[in-house]
Amino acid sequence: MRRTDQQQKGQLGEDAALDHLLSHGLVLIERNFLCKGGELDLVMRDGTHLVFVEVRRRRSRAFGGAAASITPAKQRRMKIAAQVFLLRYRTLPPCRFDVIAIDGESIGWLKNVMD
Repeated sequence: MRRTDQQQKGQLGEDAALDHLLSHGLVLIERNFLCKGGELDLVMRDGTHLVFVEVRRRRSRAFGGAAASITPAKQRRMKIAAQVFLLRYRTLPPCRFDVIAIDGESIGWLKNVMD
């Protein structure tokens, strides 16, 4: 199925985010985890921590930039998806939520953004 221009740009953003995280020593566990309740762009391992990563890309920082586009509703969907993902573990690992915010050509990494 043909992807839209917006989907292709989103994929490029996720590719850049993944490369950035891999270059900082994180290990990819899963990409684009989907469940009925939501989606996780990237699931990574950082040492003993499982990291759920939301990738946001915007042309510029106008209107708050990429990180500001993560609404409370999106945060709820991320938490639901993380809970579903964690069902595969007998013992829960330490977890955190990170954001990769891409504004233009600038990549920002916000760690542990939600409780």
